[in-house]
Amino acid sequence: MNEHHKKLILEFADSIIAQNLAINEHDPEAGNAFAKRYIEASKQLLQSGEPGIEALSSLLKDQRIEVRAMTASCLLPYRKEQALLVLREAAKCKGITGLGASMTLKRWEAGDAGWHNT
Repeated sequence: MNEHHKKLILEFADSIIAQNLAINEHDPEAGNAFAKRYIEASKQLLQSGEPGIEALSSLLKDQRIEVRAMTASCLLPYRKEQALLVLREAAKCKGITGLGASMTLKRWEAGDAGWHNT
């Protein structure tokens, strides 16, 4: 993994955690700002092809379920089986992570292939 990809996956993961904290603190403006950051990081990784996808895939094993779930959401079209396993695990969680994972699974299973930000 190159240094640029390392920076992007760190930005992605840190922004997800920061967004969740902002949501828990009832600060939607900060939450939205962090969402923009992780969306941009994921776009850059995915647009860099297989090396970026592989770098992002490393977060499917992150210790934090929030990071694994969002990573899985981004990687569904690229790493379907791994992503579905993570999303099914996350859907059992309470709170925003479980809700997001459940909604992602429902949209994916309904055939909504245009929902992701690539």
